[in-house]
Amino acid sequence: MNPARFLFAILLATVLVSPLAAKTKEKNKPTASPLQDYIRRVSGTAPSASPASSGSLWSDSGRLANLASDYKASRVGDLVTISIAQNLSANNTGNLSSNRAFTASSGVTALPGKLKTSGVTNLFGANSSEALAGKAQASSQTSLSTTLTGRVAAVLPSGGLVVEAERQIVMNNQRENVVLRGLVRPGDLDAANTVASNNVGDLEIEVKGKGVISEGTRPVNPITKWILRLVGF
Repeated sequence: MNPARFLFAILLATVLVSPLAAKTKEKNKPTASPLQDYIRRVSGTAPSASPASSGSLWSDSGRLANLASDYKASRVGDLVTISIAQNLSANNTGNLSSNRAFTASSGVTALPGKLKTSGVTNLFGANSSEALAGKAQASSQTSLSTTLTGRVAAVLPSGGLVVEAERQIVMNNQRENVVLRGLVRPGDLDAANTVASNNVGDLEIEVKGKGVISEGTRPVNPITKWILRLVGF
């Protein structure tokens, strides 16, 4: 067998097997859920399991441990309502104007004796002008208003509540999924156990859509994009 062909076959096999091995490792590697990853990022530690009961009827974290407390969310699993009212507007305008002119000339106006300077009066003459005018403007506006009821997923050592809310709506072959995660101070909850999204720390909101509307508005895939570039459209 030709050594060059044998070497080419080995290189080709290596290129084909390496991605498959990498994908197999990624599939076998345990992955944390988005909520666990969020709790780890905001608290700095992984969420720990609830301690087992020692068998006593009294629990310091029980519902009746504090008789002066109300029904506001304070423990893992409690419901909390988030009123989302996010409005983002940005405008940027820039104007640029520049003007520059340059003029140069050289020559001989006098010579010794009675020599005439009519032929060398203007030896060199240059004129240059430059003008630049530019204008740019950009604007962006995003608005989201809704109300979600989620649950307390974890309680941080500082007393902050990690909340997560999710809503799925399926209508006319279109699926809308809204996911919210954030940190809530118990003192920001009002009498109706509701908190405004502006008072939620490390707020994460994901709005995903899948269906006939998303299919019509999503960008084209890279292969189609390159074909459009080649044909000139």
